[in-house]
Amino acid sequence: MSAAAPRYCILIPCLNEERAIGRVVGEALELGLPVIVVDDGSDDRTPDIVSALPVTLLRHETRRGKGEALRTGFREALRHGYDAVVTMDGDGQHLASDIPAMLAASHRYPGSIVIGARLLQREQQPPGRRRANAVADWGISWACGRAIADTQSGQRLYPRETLDLVDLPAEHFVFEAAVLITACRERGVGVVSVPIASRYQGEFRLSHFSPVRDVSRITFYTLGRIIHYGEAVASYRRSRARPTIVDERETRHTEH
Repeated sequence: MSAAAPRYCILIPCLNEERAIGRVVGEALELGLPVIVVDDGSDDRTPDIVSALPVTLLRHETRRGKGEALRTGFREALRHGYDAVVTMDGDGQHLASDIPAMLAASHRYPGSIVIGARLLQREQQPPGRRRANAVADWGISWACGRAIADTQSGQRLYPRETLDLVDLPAEHFVFEAAVLITACRERGVGVVSVPIASRYQGEFRLSHFSPVRDVSRITFYTLGRIIHYGEAVASYRRSRARPTIVDERETRHTEH
């Protein structure tokens, strides 16, 4: 008897995304996977739009930050016994059409975190955001003790082995870095990246991510983790290797 197929769900945290959320959720539903939307205290039409769709909608009465929205979604996924959660932002920068390639990468690298890495059409990234992402990649890879492409992407597949890290003491955008670092250093979880397009042009609203405030928070947290785990020189050397990049759409994989 063959093993049961993994049970996946899609998790979309959102805040004031009335312009894009209907399309984002609708395209996610077309994949035939359960969808969980966590509304982080929106004061526009976002919850009204989502509530009309066949998804699980969880709401925060007040804004708690992206980290808490992800926690709420992880707890719901654990309650339903899903084997993995695929996260994507609600502003339209992530496409549901990239998810099948991420699922294929997960089948090839079971138990690994899969990141939708914005490696294609990078010229669309604003220069300030590109520099901020480069700094974050450098530091978080060091803290993880391995090279990771696009540590700031919100489109990720989290295997069940990482979902119970829900109570890590990290808030806002730092939570995503905390899960990566802890999963790598304490769980031995692998990380692979699937190339996706950088999408910054069009009708996107201004990002909730602040290159100064949030990069500063992530930097201080990351430095603390490097000190905590020790072996800083060895970890740095490992982080200078090439990240694992999997391009399932071309039915091949490369180590870059």
